[in-house]
Amino acid sequence: MRLTHPTFAVAASAATLLGLAGILQLNRPAHAASGAEAPTFEVDPFWPKRLPNHWILGPVTGLAIDARDHVYIVHRTDRYMPQEIGLKNNVSECCAPAPQVLEFDADGNLVRSWGGPGDGYKWPAVNYGIAVDSKGNVWIGGAGGAPAQGRGAAEPIDSHIVKFSGEGKFLQQLGEPLRNPDSNSTAHFGRVAGLAVDDKAGELYVADGFANRRVAVLDASTGAFKKYWGAYGNKPADEPVAYKPGEALPKQFVGPVHCARPSNDGLLYVCDSGANRIQVFKRDGAYVTEKQVAPQTLGSGAVWDVAFSRDRDQKYLYVADGQNNKVHVLDRKSLEVLYSFGNGGRLPGQWYMPRHIATDSKGNLYTVEEGRRVQKFMFRGVKPVEQKNQGVTWPKGKS
Repeated sequence: MRLTHPTFAVAASAATLLGLAGILQLNRPAHAASGAEAPTFEVDPFWPKRLPNHWILGPVTGLAIDARDHVYIVHRTDRYMPQEIGLKNNVSECCAPAPQVLEFDADGNLVRSWGGPGDGYKWPAVNYGIAVDSKGNVWIGGAGGAPAQGRGAAEPIDSHIVKFSGEGKFLQQLGEPLRNPDSNSTAHFGRVAGLAVDDKAGELYVADGFANRRVAVLDASTGAFKKYWGAYGNKPADEPVAYKPGEALPKQFVGPVHCARPSNDGLLYVCDSGANRIQVFKRDGAYVTEKQVAPQTLGSGAVWDVAFSRDRDQKYLYVADGQNNKVHVLDRKSLEVLYSFGNGGRLPGQWYMPRHIATDSKGNLYTVEEGRRVQKFMFRGVKPVEQKNQGVTWPKGKS
């Protein structure tokens, strides 16, 4: 029989316990130890319901949700392979482009569809960005045409916004169409990337955009131009600027200026995707702060759109990252990234270039993407953050 001194046995047991505790601590997710909590989501693979008439979507370029939790999208009908639209081309049973604007109810049923050229207005060459006000009016931007490369004139571009009733009746055209980029013009825009309405303030916010490098503010009732500004509240300039990770951030928007979203407490959140940053302003254009998300990202950048959680204080901010194909969840006050979810791909819960993001009254989250679809992510409560990157949020037992 082997004998062990009691003192050594106790010391060995203590060492073993300490070692196990260390291993458990190392394997414990870093954010769980911090006590951070954040909203969680689970993709609904059956939302929306199937479209009628063998309709299919093109790249989806705008998303908005009204007070009834109706979801509006706008998509491109000019980017299909011939085999995709055989019905339209009279060569097969399927398929045909859906109308440009689709409205779904909260259950995913198609309620209404309309869009395209008509009398009295010019439909954008590339419809991009959509907003809906409390009266059901719908604004749609345009992002077609190519800006100038370096010196020299640009070709005419989509430089206007069109406004319709919820039924698709034309109401107003804002800005002169087919003008060259000019970030200091009060007569037209420059390939609008995003739109948002603040009914209380009576203002329409324009992320302007793919050619211009500014935020513009309009009177939502009359369409009158009220003000505009560039990065840090500076006067915008149209000269190209470059972003290099690790270097000082440019004093002008790199662009595209992809979103301008008003919060309930009087702030405006602006997406400068080319610099991977969110800039925060007061509604008069006074600069407040900025924060980068995934700052090493190049290509098309990481910050494409933002949306707010639906609690009274809008405690959380959601960021659509079109280059990394994920959604980042931030604490809105500190702009600290709490975690991210999603990945690139074609399956539910994955994305190919998520462009826009929005939330409904129940806290559910919606995205649209270049991947030709709209997806719904069901709110599953605020829970402790256990992983920095949570991957695809499939229903439990299905991942």
